[in-house]
Amino acid sequence: MKVVWLALGLLSVALGLLGVVLPLLPTVPFMLLAAFCFARSSERLHTWLVTHPTYGPFIEDWNRSGAIRPGAKKLATVSIAVVFALSWIFGAGSTVIIIQAVVLSAVLIFIWSRPSA
Repeated sequence: MKVVWLALGLLSVALGLLGVVLPLLPTVPFMLLAAFCFARSSERLHTWLVTHPTYGPFIEDWNRSGAIRPGAKKLATVSIAVVFALSWIFGAGSTVIIIQAVVLSAVLIFIWSRPSA
């Protein structure tokens, strides 16, 4: 089972790193998932991730209190707004727009209902 957790953790890190350059992929949730997976498969990789200078503080905030930093909340909100606006500008169908509006609204509610770190 450790191999499965390790593979999921590595996949999550890869997706998180892609999220650094692709606005549609969220980086921090993938790093949180990677930390969860590594805690079950590799102490070395888990330690590396939770002590990483960029991602470690976000993981620690989440593990300690389920908190999201205000800057991350603002960046997520702007990213979501841009993605929704681009869908509208490029003429996505009304069904797609409605689904996006519902899903992205739920994501924003979740993000902004978390405590701030």
